[in-house]
Amino acid sequence: MDFRNMSKIIGQFAMVGQLGLSLLMPLLLCLFVCYLLCTKLSVGVWVYIPGFILGLGGSITTAYKVYLSVIHREEKKKKDNNEVYFNRHI
Repeated sequence: MDFRNMSKIIGQFAMVGQLGLSLLMPLLLCLFVCYLLCTKLSVGVWVYIPGFILGLGGSITTAYKVYLSVIHREEKKKKDNNEVYFNRHI
């Protein structure tokens, strides 16, 4: 196996790990804040519902930004690649 192929595979695994953390962390952070509100300030359990919704919104926004960065990187690679296709003339 070539070193370049191995580095591409490792880079793809890193992106999957980053996407997983990007999906998980905002939700966990919001739920932790809801836990602190319930325990320290004696707020009702109903706080978990908006916290969960806000956490999901943050997760979706972060995942969308990661997706856009990956798409931008792929388009940049494609642009830098100077291959000539049937419909692309010199």
